[in-house]
Amino acid sequence: MICIIGGSGFVGSSLISNLVKKNFLNIDKQYSKQFKNNTIISDIRNKNSIVIPAETETLVLLAAEHRDDVTPPSLYYDVNVKGTQNVLEKMDEIGVKKIIFTSSVAVYGLNKKNPDEKTVPDPFNEYGKTKLQAEKLIYDWFKRSPKDRTAIIIRPTVIFGENNRGNVYNLLRQIVNRNFLMIGSGKNKKSMAYIKNISDFILSLVNNSKLGLFEIYNYADKPDLNMNELFSEVNKLLKRKKSIFKIPLYIGIFVGYIFDLISFITRKKLLISSVRVKKFCAVTQFNSDKCKSIFNPRYSLTEGLRNTINFEFLKK
Repeated sequence: MICIIGGSGFVGSSLISNLVKKNFLNIDKQYSKQFKNNTIISDIRNKNSIVIPAETETLVLLAAEHRDDVTPPSLYYDVNVKGTQNVLEKMDEIGVKKIIFTSSVAVYGLNKKNPDEKTVPDPFNEYGKTKLQAEKLIYDWFKRSPKDRTAIIIRPTVIFGENNRGNVYNLLRQIVNRNFLMIGSGKNKKSMAYIKNISDFILSLVNNSKLGLFEIYNYADKPDLNMNELFSEVNKLLKRKKSIFKIPLYIGIFVGYIFDLISFITRKKLLISSVRVKKFCAVTQFNSDKCKSIFNPRYSLTEGLRNTINFEFLKK
């Protein structure tokens, strides 16, 4: 059996769609829209509520707090660190010997020069810091019995695709609606990952039954585009001429701080913040050669963008 923790979300839903012919169970704090009958409600912050079937051969841990505006910030630790520890302890009780864990390239920090898996992590926010702590817990779990355990950590870059409402969706929507505003020069490169490719990659790791492995993989679909190139590519897919308006970086960050203040006063989460402006203007480019040495994605980055735009904007 394959046990997925956090499978009701975006990545989990895509992965489960690949598992319909396999014996699987989804454990999440909310029901899966497509696979309600295969879902058990649980919260990994409560160890006693985690039910892992005894026949589980592989556990895929997707559950995480990952938004930029999580409050209180202690939730990052409670879910990403303590929750991971609870899952590992439950695995030991049941005797599960293989885990696939989705971490994040956030462990590297911002504006790093194409980091690979050997690059020393330098997280800049609580999400990245707690994901790195969770990775350490998983490595320690593996080292306690390295010959008969397998732990695989995936560090995906920003994931986009059909039915996602994250940062890439918001960016594409702004371009499609002609209200996109470029902050800075637009020369900063962005690695991205298409949802169907990364769920295929996770499935390929699930199907590898070999024990005694500890591996870390960055995941990104290549080639990387800078913001100007991404804007041009989307307009090409929309079959229209490009026109772009740019504002200086310092003005964009200043506006972000204004929205931070508004959010603090109103206690409302807004789409614009200083953190998101900084992330938008940062270089977030990551080396995924190690992953590509064992996996050939079905879709190119352009095909992923085309599929997403057609589904989210053109067909609707």
